[in-house]
Amino acid sequence: MKTRRTITTMSLALITSISVGTLSSCKRSETNASSTSTTTSTAVPTTDATSATDSATSSETEVATFEFTKENYPTIDGSTANKPMGVAVTSVLLGISREEADSMLEFHMTDYAFDYLMNGEADILIVAEPADFVFESMAERKFDYEMEPFANEGLVFVVNENNPVDSLTVEQIQKIYTGEITNWKEVGGEDCPIAAIQRNEASGSQVMMHHVVMGDLEMMHAPTEMVPGGMSDLIKTVKTYDNSANAIGYTPYYYATNMKMADGLKLLKIDGIEPSADTIASKEYPFLTSYYVVINQKEPADSPARIMFNWILGEEGQKLAEMEGYVPVK
Repeated sequence: MKTRRTITTMSLALITSISVGTLSSCKRSETNASSTSTTTSTAVPTTDATSATDSATSSETEVATFEFTKENYPTIDGSTANKPMGVAVTSVLLGISREEADSMLEFHMTDYAFDYLMNGEADILIVAEPADFVFESMAERKFDYEMEPFANEGLVFVVNENNPVDSLTVEQIQKIYTGEITNWKEVGGEDCPIAAIQRNEASGSQVMMHHVVMGDLEMMHAPTEMVPGGMSDLIKTVKTYDNSANAIGYTPYYYATNMKMADGLKLLKIDGIEPSADTIASKEYPFLTSYYVVINQKEPADSPARIMFNWILGEEGQKLAEMEGYVPVK
């Protein structure tokens, strides 16, 4: 029997029903711890309020009549930090449990997800901004896409909770990752070497680091052990590197807080501003980026992928994003 659910304006009750060791700083310890646009340029589209409003209005009309089933459901891919949104959307639109929705989805890392979209193996992405070479690849392949932000995000810096440093400046962060600052005493900490952990170049967080923190500054080379493969590996490395509290790393705010991956770590203030949903929404926090929904520009107006795209950007999709702990753009 087909799993069927007529999509109407979602009630708040329906959304609500969906669930969303001690180390010294230096010494070793035994405890580890845009308007919718078609583009092939390297620039990420910006949001146009009028276009977004029109899209939200049309999505309400579309979902009032369209029926998502497992048979017509779009293949979703995206970034690790965005899988919870994909699970929530799937659970709501198909009327199934989160556990079943999770089992239906496989999210690859950001850049790989775009390959799946270009190859027709994914219909819609819920994703972080990819690396520049992804935009270049889409341009070379003449792949036209539509890309709109659905949530605001911040890149946060984490240290072991026993590190006495609570705040760094933008310049200090940059100098740590160019290799100019190498000891915690240079930024108000103890006389200990700084272990600056990075991510691999294919990860969404590394793209965020290059775009919103470093700009034209070149990051220092990091040995293999300082470049963990996954985000959970980065978190573990920062907690336990060399059995000390000397490491620093970075992660999306959502991953650190709502996916409960930064327990045992401390989120640093930047220029005295604490990273939070409020400071990200108000744009006070300095290291800001977005999460996006992306589809092939050639998707017909009545295709399941386009209807989902419009729905996520509409009022109900934005409500769901907020319920899931993201910072919605509206």
